[in-house]
Amino acid sequence: MYETRRAPVVYFPREDLRVDIDKACGKTTFCPFKGTAHYRDLILPGKKELCNAVWSYDETLPEARQIKGHIGFIPEALDRLDLGDNRLQAPDYGNISGPLVDWLLREAAFLPTPEDFTQAFVDKLHEQGVPLSRLTILAWALHPRIAGHHYLWEKGDPGVTTRSPSYEIHELPEFKNSPLRHVSRGLGGLRYRLTAAVPSEDFPILKDLRDRGMTDYVAMPLPFSDGRINVLTAASDAPRGFSTADLGLIFECSAVIARYYEVFMQRENAQAVLETYVGKRSGARVLGGNIRRGDGDEIDAAIMFCDLRGSTKLEELLPRDKYIKLLNQFFETTSDKVHENGGEVLKFIGDAVLAVFPAGQNPVEARMQALAAARAIVAALAEIAPCPSQDCLDCAIGIASGSVLYGNIGSQERLDFTVIGQAANIAARLGDYGKAVGHRIVVSKDILVEAEADALPLGQVKLHNVSTPVESFAIPADR
Repeated sequence: MYETRRAPVVYFPREDLRVDIDKACGKTTFCPFKGTAHYRDLILPGKKELCNAVWSYDETLPEARQIKGHIGFIPEALDRLDLGDNRLQAPDYGNISGPLVDWLLREAAFLPTPEDFTQAFVDKLHEQGVPLSRLTILAWALHPRIAGHHYLWEKGDPGVTTRSPSYEIHELPEFKNSPLRHVSRGLGGLRYRLTAAVPSEDFPILKDLRDRGMTDYVAMPLPFSDGRINVLTAASDAPRGFSTADLGLIFECSAVIARYYEVFMQRENAQAVLETYVGKRSGARVLGGNIRRGDGDEIDAAIMFCDLRGSTKLEELLPRDKYIKLLNQFFETTSDKVHENGGEVLKFIGDAVLAVFPAGQNPVEARMQALAAARAIVAALAEIAPCPSQDCLDCAIGIASGSVLYGNIGSQERLDFTVIGQAANIAARLGDYGKAVGHRIVVSKDILVEAEADALPLGQVKLHNVSTPVESFAIPADR
């Protein structure tokens, strides 16, 4: 048997074997053209066993009926293959893909999104006469909340629908018992003729598709270069389903198709990782090419430093897992309020948060945003009870404004995207001072852009490692 891009395989009638083969050993693989292969151990004289040495297709798809019940040997099990005077001819596959390959090489690279690529791919398959009624692509992502993206095209629906399930998808029954999970785990492709009876123990989606008029279903792996296996599924409602040539067309191009989706996902993964670790605004700068040491801008900004109070005591009182959960809750609450008020979290430092509110063309607004975020953080933390001995989470917030370097510092191999400047130092020290004197929010005078009747003057405060005293105010958190 000749198969595209594979070495020819000689199959033997089972009755011609002169040694025993054990019962099926449990290993199976699936070919969308031949069917399910069952592997067996080969029992040699002297009871020597070769595990998984032979396979057979006890039932085949119609295209491969000639090898039904025949035996194939894995190459490692053969000492030699004696063909006598016969010769295996070199196959001439030619170019079975034609216009589809032309499109992949010349036009597909200019499509901006995976949705555009999916729609154009469907259109090209239709141009080649493939009776496609439904196409899905499952591409795994590298994201703290999203497991991946599921692109779905269905005949009669406009465009391509994208679903982005969370990691809970791995626990959902409909995924656990689906072809997507089977293929993505490296268990091979699947092919079902839906005009025949579908065994009840097989995937529930097959019955759903058959009830919707589908006659043929195939799921193929789309391997990425890092070893992850993504999945392409195709279904047809044509009376005779897909032909061998139809599936061969898709299979021949599947590696190239996988690379396109990998490029789309790599770009998205890079953006997700950068936004996760350095923030959305900073991540955009890095993706824009701001990646060399010293790259950055002098900007005017309000800087906030928010420190969790009583953290050491909480760590002593709580089990480690509960303390980490509480710390994450503090970080999430603080980050949400910063983002809601136009700021960006630059980093978490121990049990503290450093945030920036760039002034842009409106320094007054940035300072007001920082104040609003501080009040919102205190109010939100007051709703979180960490343990029976402490009613709510508490924090100390320092805010200052001024000119800072917003960019990269560090070694040549390891960079940190952050803010450097006196305003950042003062914000951190004001937070420490507020913790010492019992004020939740302490700001420098320039943060008070409008009359704050309830701002409590603290006078000229001498801060650690700040050369000149800073005129400071305590801000009531319940404004």
